[in-house]
Amino acid sequence: MRGLSITAHCAPHRVDGGARCARGALALSIALLLVLVAGFSPARAVEFDEILPDRTLEARARAISSGLRCLVCQNQSIDDSNAPLARDLRLLVRERLKAGDSDAQVRAFLVARYGDFVLLKPPMTGTTLLLWGAPFLILGGGAVALALGVRRRRRQAIAVPLSDEEKARLKAALGAE
Repeated sequence: MRGLSITAHCAPHRVDGGARCARGALALSIALLLVLVAGFSPARAVEFDEILPDRTLEARARAISSGLRCLVCQNQSIDDSNAPLARDLRLLVRERLKAGDSDAQVRAFLVARYGDFVLLKPPMTGTTLLLWGAPFLILGGGAVALALGVRRRRRQAIAVPLSDEEKARLKAALGAE
């Protein structure tokens, strides 16, 4: 039995040596490869009617929107999200750019409106440091509390010898049973 291949159906006794069949198999392989590559390429949600006619403004808009978080999807940029809010934010970015705002002004406008959460990479401030450091501080505090508790129990568990009076009472209690 022959091995599985795309050209397995081609007859070896053909006059053209199977060249036409091989070209068909090559075309099918290329088409399949293109479909696979298109399926794995990142999808952009920017719709045709959102694109600015000025290429430089559009490039700036794409650069800005690729760094802004979709507030609905949360782990996608507004450039990649199909959510209606992401579309509104993309349009807002383009409107601000058309009005003459710089990239920094557009970002500042959106941060003033939505907070640092709208940025995919928020700036390192005291708040973000506290947010990232709090779990480690809590774990460290718990470890210190646990160590102190264990140390205190060990101190309390040190055996103190019984006095003569306590020994006599213990003997009487055990002998009474």
